[in-house]
Amino acid sequence: MTAVARRQTQQANARANGDALAADWTGACRRIVAAHRELFAEQSGIAARTVYAGIGEGGDRSLAIDRACEDIVFAELEALHGQGHAFTAISEERGEVIFGEPGSGVSVIVDPLDGSLNARRMLPSHSLSIAVASGSTMADVEFGYVYDFGASEEYCASRGSATVNGDELRAEGPGFGLEVVGVESAKPERMVPVLAALEGKAYRIRAVGSIAISLCYLAGGRFDGMLTGRACRSVDAAAGQLVARAAGAEVVFDGAGLDVSLDLAARYHVAGALDRDLLATVLEAQARAEPVPKAGA
Repeated sequence: MTAVARRQTQQANARANGDALAADWTGACRRIVAAHRELFAEQSGIAARTVYAGIGEGGDRSLAIDRACEDIVFAELEALHGQGHAFTAISEERGEVIFGEPGSGVSVIVDPLDGSLNARRMLPSHSLSIAVASGSTMADVEFGYVYDFGASEEYCASRGSATVNGDELRAEGPGFGLEVVGVESAKPERMVPVLAALEGKAYRIRAVGSIAISLCYLAGGRFDGMLTGRACRSVDAAAGQLVARAAGAEVVFDGAGLDVSLDLAARYHVAGALDRDLLATVLEAQARAEPVPKAGA
């Protein structure tokens, strides 16, 4: 089956299961943001946010605030399911949760708190990231939503259209090459060879601490390029990559394309740039990053 035929079949399955693609995802995301703001106001301060709650399904140590943010997201997902929409949620903390009958064809990829270390340390750059896909790969993402709590910026995207706070996004920089490059998953000992590869090719490096936000900065031309120094998961990048691509940026996974799984167990590098020439330079540097772990490792 060709990729086009596969996508048509997946979309037909989605329509047959309550047309979850047509649900009011933007409205749901905005309600989640409002509830998250209240939570952050209640749990303010490093000590209050440094309460661990075990290991999430994604394999990382989970904070109590991560779990609380996810509970808010799932309350909205339950409400959408109550309206007749069927989908499978893929979330950093709970893993895969089916709403309705299996095989709906729609996946909702959730990172309730992207940049949780920032949130714990009271650094402002952390985000809500939610993507809705008609199939099982990054190429199938139809809707992306990222809310940057530090800047109070709402990024929304569908295929071919991206906005920030309602204004159109264009992946256009000043034209100075790789003037600013965002780096994420920046484990110090692994970033040295990556940064060395950018010597003489990039002017400045910025580390935001949220892959979703870095991809959105690329979408707005704030970054000329971005890359991960350590493999990420679908929840980290699914929404942001659509925002960036819809704004006109180039985004690839593992140095190739978008045909990577949305499954929570999948791991891959993500890189992006304002054009293909800049992307080639970013990928040369990323080739020196920490290797992607083998499945099951």
